[in-house]
Amino acid sequence: MSKESLSMEQARVPVSNVHFHDAHPAWGDSRSELLKGLGKDQKTVNPKWFYDATGSDLFEQITQLPEYYPTRTEIGILTDNRRAIAERCGTGCLFIEPGSGSCEKARLLLDDLQPAAYIPLDISADFLHESALQLGEEYPWLRVHAVCADFNQGWPFPDDMPEGKRVVFYPGSTIGNLEPQAAADFLRRVREVIGEDGGLLIGVDLHKSSDRLHAAYNDASGVTARFNLNVLNRLNQLLDAEFDEHAFSHQAFYNTEAQRIEMHLVSDSKQSVRCNGSSIDFASGESIHTENSYKYTVEGFAELAASAGLSLEQSWFDDDRLFSVHYLSARQS
Repeated sequence: MSKESLSMEQARVPVSNVHFHDAHPAWGDSRSELLKGLGKDQKTVNPKWFYDATGSDLFEQITQLPEYYPTRTEIGILTDNRRAIAERCGTGCLFIEPGSGSCEKARLLLDDLQPAAYIPLDISADFLHESALQLGEEYPWLRVHAVCADFNQGWPFPDDMPEGKRVVFYPGSTIGNLEPQAAADFLRRVREVIGEDGGLLIGVDLHKSSDRLHAAYNDASGVTARFNLNVLNRLNQLLDAEFDEHAFSHQAFYNTEAQRIEMHLVSDSKQSVRCNGSSIDFASGESIHTENSYKYTVEGFAELAASAGLSLEQSWFDDDRLFSVHYLSARQS
């Protein structure tokens, strides 16, 4: 897959160093996906549905909370070690970021990294277009090949992308939102993309006290609760449903056995919710499982990566070892 190039419709944008490539990703049948999750014994909703305009704004607020350490800690690690990271990645590489969003963290590395090209991939065409244009204006020397695609379905690189060492950048401990098997599958796809001489630069949240984790996902000002409850509004829009966010409560806790934070929306009483022309019944205390965030030890993550054909080469930490950034390369068989 890493060598695959698709013929894509290209929209030239009014910044000469920015090229936009639309692979026309299919969102799939969101209604069927959501109804399937809500029909399980343990009702579930994929956390991707958090991020409408309101959810994205609330998450930005979460990253600024005193209790929420991951974002500012990772930014600190990247900033403090940017020269060493650039040396390890290699200047002039192709810097590829799946799920790039605002490209905020990539900005921290670009001046030192001096990549031959930056390739952000995101499923949201409008957001990707805006972010790529802004980045191109801020870095007129940088070649930006923005690819609108669902990287979970494939990595369709443009035909005119430069050749060179490929380094995938996956910050934010987003790997922690995946079940272990899905995380291993993702790492295998990365291994295919980078080939024999490429690398992976990835942010990974570390094990820590349950009290610290509980506080991070149960902030005193209630922003995380509003973020979690907002997914009910998304369900109402997508399923023609009548979920009442005042009839559910936010719950987040550390599952010690599974080594993950779990977020749930708990029904405050026995209720029946109209949904998609039918109804969904909830017992009092029954929940919708909305997100996981797995926490790793360095050794545990290295083992997971090794199972996908990747070798941990170097790691960087904050002083309190709350968070980690790792560089991995292809394992030689």
